[in-house]
Amino acid sequence: MIDTSRPHPARIYDYLLGGKDNYEVDELAGDELVATTPGVRMSARANRAFLQRAVRYVVQCGIRQILDIGAGLPNSPNVHEIAHTVAPHARVAYIDNDPIVKAHADALLRTSDTISTALADLRDPQSIVRHPDIRQVIDFDEPIALILGAVLHFVTDAEQPQRLVATLRNVLPAGSFLVLSHATADFADSTRARAVYDRATATLNPRPRAEVQQFFTGFELVEPGLTQAPLWRPDAPTSARPGQVGIYGGVAHKAH
Repeated sequence: MIDTSRPHPARIYDYLLGGKDNYEVDELAGDELVATTPGVRMSARANRAFLQRAVRYVVQCGIRQILDIGAGLPNSPNVHEIAHTVAPHARVAYIDNDPIVKAHADALLRTSDTISTALADLRDPQSIVRHPDIRQVIDFDEPIALILGAVLHFVTDAEQPQRLVATLRNVLPAGSFLVLSHATADFADSTRARAVYDRATATLNPRPRAEVQQFFTGFELVEPGLTQAPLWRPDAPTSARPGQVGIYGGVAHKAH
């Protein structure tokens, strides 16, 4: 069932990025975030730019299949578009728990047999691994880039996000990568932002750097390690000041 009575994180994110695939309730939430949380739009854009650089990096490292969980609404350049600039036959599976996201993704992204979309939830990782639409394009016997981009901060501690990531890590073969970004309150107070998401379909749970780093257990972080998103292998000078971007980003390799 599609719920448009409450804002949804994916649609708020789309609005903050300047997208059109959202509803009035999402726009109102986004406007409140902009008014009360300095740098929120910059953080959204920095996260998007980090993911683009990270995708390019892992494909350049030889990855040819990508599992994007919590993919959100299509926003060009999408993951497959970036991957295909390096490897035209790279395969991508997009997963989100919002039926609206799935509908838009089906309409805009399923353009070839190298792209799949699925309605599933990170909180049930086995349903993702077993999903037939994902298995159409993802071979779990070959290295995979797992993307968890700005999604884990919508999982509460009670839902055991470390366990969810570990479950996914354990099904990734050697040679795989983890691309992860996560909101933090290390640089600015997040009280007002959390209040906005308290009225949404998922709460906001920013975490300090030490807790975000724990998600990479079992992986080897590549240089420069876990950093604020704009500082991860920037391809251009960044004007963002430390307090303006409350997003950490990192890429890690699974050697064994």
